[in-house]
Amino acid sequence: MNSATAPISNDALGGIAVGSVLGFIAACAVILWIFQIIAYWKMFTKAGEPGWKSIIPLYNQYVMYKLTWKTSWFWISLIVAVVYGVFTSLNQNFPDVMLYTLLLLVSAIIVLVLTIISYHKISKSYGHGAGYTVGMLFLWPIFVLILGYGKSRYIGPEGIARS
Repeated sequence: MNSATAPISNDALGGIAVGSVLGFIAACAVILWIFQIIAYWKMFTKAGEPGWKSIIPLYNQYVMYKLTWKTSWFWISLIVAVVYGVFTSLNQNFPDVMLYTLLLLVSAIIVLVLTIISYHKISKSYGHGAGYTVGMLFLWPIFVLILGYGKSRYIGPEGIARS
């Protein structure tokens, strides 16, 4: 039988399917990252920061915390996110399943709470309230683009005008 006409095995089809899904997810992640850079660029310039700072991962988050909250909270949220990442990678090697589950749950809740607070601080810093925070939670790329390109103007950290 000619190898060019040989049927594709189920394993190969499964690999192609998984690869296609992962490729789609990666493409979506890159597109969302580009939207965030574009939105942050405009948001930073509205706040008087150079737009190029939006391109550098982690540093752009640091600048956002500087503009909307306090940079000390950036470091706290980064540490919590790293701890959460470590916990998720230890699932096979952790000796106590209950303790592992509890630590994972607590760190995930802390990350979620810090994210919500951060979104609310961003909303307030650009003149919006709790409703805008909810929109940011569910449709982040759209709402940050609105902050950057819409009529929103930068007021100051936590919505308090700079003097």
